[in-house]
Amino acid sequence: MKTSRFSDSQIIAALKQAEGRSPVAELCRRHGVSSARCEPL
Repeated sequence: MKTSRFSDSQIIAALKQAEGRSPVAELCRRHGVSSARCEPL
């Protein structure tokens, strides 16, 4: 199985910020995730 590029704590922090109504595109850019990966969020 492929290992995750991000730690559990980094993923949780990004999800909490998304719940806080931050723009998803901004969160993706800040955390180094491609915009294509963020679309389903």
